[in-house]
Amino acid sequence: MYNGRRFRGQKRNSGLQPVPASASCAPPFLEGLEESTQSLERMTRETSYSRGAVLFIEGQPSQGVMVIVSGRVKLSTASADGRTIIVRMAGPGEVLGLSATVVGRPCELTAETLEATRIKIIPRESFRQWLRAHPELAFQIAQELAEEYNNTCQQLRTMLLSPTAAQRLAHTLLQLLRNAGPGKEACVQFSLTHQEIAEMIGSSRETATRLLTTFRHKGMIEIEGSRLTVRNREALRKLAEKSCVPTPTGIRLLGRNRA
Repeated sequence: MYNGRRFRGQKRNSGLQPVPASASCAPPFLEGLEESTQSLERMTRETSYSRGAVLFIEGQPSQGVMVIVSGRVKLSTASADGRTIIVRMAGPGEVLGLSATVVGRPCELTAETLEATRIKIIPRESFRQWLRAHPELAFQIAQELAEEYNNTCQQLRTMLLSPTAAQRLAHTLLQLLRNAGPGKEACVQFSLTHQEIAEMIGSSRETATRLLTTFRHKGMIEIEGSRLTVRNREALRKLAEKSCVPTPTGIRLLGRNRA
């Protein structure tokens, strides 16, 4: 839990820039519910953040429900000695802070933007009052919480049951390709630092760098600037499956595919 100190690399929210709210501010679990959406719009504000802005901190009270409009956010937890593990990443359409807001408990993770990001924010008390006025939406809220729980379990399963950092990296790269479509090769945006990759697979930065170099030399991946090209997805899958952890079949990491 948060111990009152700033985590390593944590930046202040100096990049915060209020902007006018978009035409629609409803969380994805309210899609198609026009009346409920309209009542929620009046409570919502939209804000832009630069890379490295901290949206909320582990152990602190929830500010409210956040919906990612654009950009990406990493959610992490830190130990008292400063070690950090990235539990998951979130992209456009994903909801943050829902469980802490609904239950009324402190935030369980720290959320930090990985790039310029736009967020729609529904203040905690406003959302709780709105939810009390719309008890018929409890099932949609439960579905969203269950999906969040399943995504976190998948990430923890990979961390705990994959015996080597190489296998965990293979799992992570496969997850990054969730929305890239089928085929042996695929390209995705890749703006993670080696330190962030290390925090995702529970290793040191040096290990993450060495493994990425090894994967490149074996013809499995290429990284050019902020673009990751997987040249041999099957080789990554075979490496990941050595850990006996099921490869992701429906887990979202960088955002939902709602097509």
